[in-house]
Amino acid sequence: MPHTAIRTCPLCEATCGLELTVDGERVTHVRGDADDVFSGGYLCPKGALYGELEADPDRLTTPRVRRDGELVAASWDEAFADIADRLPAIQAEHGPDAVAIYLGNPNVHNLDGQLYARPLIKALRTRNVHTATSVDQLPKHVSSGLLFGDPLAIPVPDIDRTDLLVMLGANPRVSNGSLMTAPDLPGRLTALQRRGRLVVVDPKRTRTADRADQHLPIVPGTDAAWLAALATTLAEEELIRPPDHLDGRVEGIETVVAALAPLTPEAVAPACGIDAQTTRQLARELAATPRACVYGRLGTTAQRFGSLTSWLVDVVNLLSGHLDTVGGAMFPQPAHHRSHRRPFRMGRWHSRVRGLPETMGELPVATLIDEITTPGDGQVRTLITVAGNPVLSTPDSAALDAAIGGLDLVVSVDPYLTATSRHADVVLPPPPTLHRPHYDLSFTGLAVRNVANYSPPAVAPDPDRPDEWEILLTLAAISLGQRPPVDTTAADTLVLRQAVDAVVADPAARVAVRDTEVVAKYLGDEPGPDRFLDLLLRAGPYGDGFGLDPDGLSLEHLRARPHGVDLGALQPRLPAALRTDSGHVHLAPDELLADLPRLLGSVDARPADAAPANVAPADAAPANAALVLIGRRHLRTNNSWSHNLAGLAKGQQLCTLQVHPDDAAARGLHDGARARVTSTTGAVEVDVELCDRLHVGVVSLPHGFGHDLAGVEQSVARRQGGANSNVLTDRRDIDAVCGNAVLNGIPVEVAPA
Repeated sequence: MPHTAIRTCPLCEATCGLELTVDGERVTHVRGDADDVFSGGYLCPKGALYGELEADPDRLTTPRVRRDGELVAASWDEAFADIADRLPAIQAEHGPDAVAIYLGNPNVHNLDGQLYARPLIKALRTRNVHTATSVDQLPKHVSSGLLFGDPLAIPVPDIDRTDLLVMLGANPRVSNGSLMTAPDLPGRLTALQRRGRLVVVDPKRTRTADRADQHLPIVPGTDAAWLAALATTLAEEELIRPPDHLDGRVEGIETVVAALAPLTPEAVAPACGIDAQTTRQLARELAATPRACVYGRLGTTAQRFGSLTSWLVDVVNLLSGHLDTVGGAMFPQPAHHRSHRRPFRMGRWHSRVRGLPETMGELPVATLIDEITTPGDGQVRTLITVAGNPVLSTPDSAALDAAIGGLDLVVSVDPYLTATSRHADVVLPPPPTLHRPHYDLSFTGLAVRNVANYSPPAVAPDPDRPDEWEILLTLAAISLGQRPPVDTTAADTLVLRQAVDAVVADPAARVAVRDTEVVAKYLGDEPGPDRFLDLLLRAGPYGDGFGLDPDGLSLEHLRARPHGVDLGALQPRLPAALRTDSGHVHLAPDELLADLPRLLGSVDARPADAAPANVAPADAAPANAALVLIGRRHLRTNNSWSHNLAGLAKGQQLCTLQVHPDDAAARGLHDGARARVTSTTGAVEVDVELCDRLHVGVVSLPHGFGHDLAGVEQSVARRQGGANSNVLTDRRDIDAVCGNAVLNGIPVEVAPA
């Protein structure tokens, strides 16, 4: 009998509410939930095809185990036994660091992954932890950690109340926002422009830039220099006005002003491609507009100066009076409890081969190849991937593909045989999302309005198939030497009890009774993520506090409100949200100031009449390179994991090399022609799409394609084909501060294939 299920979409950061018609185990109709407190009925093409994703015939339903070189179907007992026969032996012989783990982007859209990946990492005891963060937003975590003491304290635009938004490296009319959770961003941007102005700084006239009030085409990789020029203008013209409530709470303004002084609008204009007067005028406008904000996204983080750029976004916001103010860049207050963090530290350990720094307990994935291929103590011999596809999504991917193929053991928790999991010795497929509860732990911390939405399972779980939390806890138990079958209920109770102990001991938690036994009894005996989530909600800033506030939030409270709970507009949260040693904003961190000479050198090295180019060292590019490669996103896709849906592609070729007509003519290329793109690490062939929206000298290729590899069992994605842009990226080309991969501003040579 069909029934209606209300659910938050797990396919991107927008967290839109869905109204699903479910017949048995199939979604027969999808519409936006008109009563959702955050999205109000908005629906994008990805969400509309949620049912197609759940019913994808290429999804695995049983494990695969490698036998005589082939991945064959196996029982769960056989799959776990195979891992237990091999993983502990590798750990015992070669040490815990011989095992690496990679967590992909879908984990942050998944309650099980958010809650149970950490116990697995803890059980593995390895320092070789890698995630998609270091090919994405790691620089923003680093700059936030250094400035505010908390890498998760990321300011987001108060987009519903700002009157001037300056946006760099983002295209939310296509990507729906990122590090800025906001359903219906197109509608929100339109509303902003009715009352104010949108300025987009981007090498391409994207869909967002095309509808902006002003588009500033910038040379790829020069965002940091341009932001520094904004800050310098504020200083030179005596326009620095930090928010009043931060008076006496900001350290280092004078130091930053002095350090940035050489980077004037006139000095950086030849490098950035934006004339000095335009930069100065925009700085004045930022200072004069009471509600304004600067926002930067992937185009600003996945580049050589990603950490400096992320830092300078906040520097400009603070100096112009728009950090932690209404209509400016504000700090969300998620409903769940976040443990009181110690002041941020990075580099607590370093990678074995290249000495790259640890951040938030992980190492940059750009060095995973080195850890696999370099002999010696701690050489990686086993890789565990959880919802990750590093062969397509990380640098130097052809080399990584070969390296993973030579490992002693590969285990993939994945519903597909992808470019990465095709190398696995054991594949463990989690159940579809309809079978699982959902709550956005990550994205409520980035939301432009404080909300809370919980989705119960829309379909009864299959009793013969483990939930993802059970898969992860079983792997954790095996890594600790237990033989399957594992009592996952007991393991879950242990993990929960550790979480209860931590919450009760945290003075910042909202808990009326500091007795672990009493708190544990409130949560019941049903294993799985729900009681874990209930703990975090009750102890959170809006929670019932286990008796402290009967009207406060709990899981029961959210279950009774399927369309969500609106907790109100963002409010100023500093200095209370600061976790620095001093309790002040540290505007001039040594780690970032130390990287400024590299930025100064990149600007000074460019003659005034130089053609647009990236800021790579001269020896990083082929001798005849004259083009710079940037990425792009599509409205209908989200990284590599959404490419197997026929309804999203609609027969279109989504993976093309966009080339400006002038650059194409100079190289004998025409629309639809086949081009060969070459970098220092490899070459790909791809169809040309002429595009006059690009800055001359810039070409664009979307990421996450290239599924047509032997062993991949994703029929739609294989037919779509396309080129893997990360064949062209270099694992040695990184942000010097944190080791984040450089995926934008790649020097390339383009010629007819």
